[in-house]
Amino acid sequence: MPVHWTIDSEEKIFEVTCIGVVEPDEIHRMLDVLVGSNALGYRKLFDGSQADTRMGALDVLNIGVRMRTLHGDGAPLGPLAVVIPADKYPLLSRVLGILASPRRPMRIFSDVERARKWLETSAVRRSVPAREEDIAQQANRPSVHC
Repeated sequence: MPVHWTIDSEEKIFEVTCIGVVEPDEIHRMLDVLVGSNALGYRKLFDGSQADTRMGALDVLNIGVRMRTLHGDGAPLGPLAVVIPADKYPLLSRVLGILASPRRPMRIFSDVERARKWLETSAVRRSVPAREEDIAQQANRPSVHC
């Protein structure tokens, strides 16, 4: 599977790495995990620098629409760093525009290390709720304890 992710609940970060050809169902599965793990408020690193796709414009638009619905459900959205090669920008520009619309820190990078450094800055870290209860309260949802 070309889409891999890790969730660090202590550091409040959700990291995604895509290697090889990425299909729409893999992105939807990743979004399911992001929502199901209550990590929308976490810092997020999406590294697509080593990825390719056969997705067409309609597939990408459907993913963008799904992401847009996440913006409207009241859950706080954490900072997002997206790493993509320049040649993928035209295909992904609509989705990137949708991702940029909510009020949250977001940047696009061509280098994963620069993206990581940005996510580690104090300004970006301060934008993430400190506790699960704070995230749930911002979203007006009950908190989940494991």
